[in-house]
Amino acid sequence: MTYDYLSEETNDILAYIHDELNLEEFDTIEELEEYLNENLWTVDGVTGNASGSYTFSTWQAEEYIAHNMDLLEEACEEFGRDMGEAVKNGAEYCDVTIRCYLLSQAIGNALDEIEDEFSAAHEEEGE
Repeated sequence: MTYDYLSEETNDILAYIHDELNLEEFDTIEELEEYLNENLWTVDGVTGNASGSYTFSTWQAEEYIAHNMDLLEEACEEFGRDMGEAVKNGAEYCDVTIRCYLLSQAIGNALDEIEDEFSAAHEEEGE
């Protein structure tokens, strides 16, 4: 079975939003999006970029990237990295690279899912 990076990362972002943030603290959804894009790069539970590992398991990272080599290739191209060098750096490095590559897209998906919730939080604020 192919690991669905985008879906899983979107879920991680939704969990982060619900566990760590108060939607009322952001005036607009664009402000929230900017905050997430700036801060989630270094949240291990979303990208793994702070420590260099999301899974903290080489075996698990290998499982995740096993059928996602095309995604790794896209990520390497986007970041100007050589795919062979990325692979030499190990599965966890490759896993983090893919997560960083998909971050803004996953944030967009997560924000689409909470749009009504965000609006409701701001309607309550105005009452």
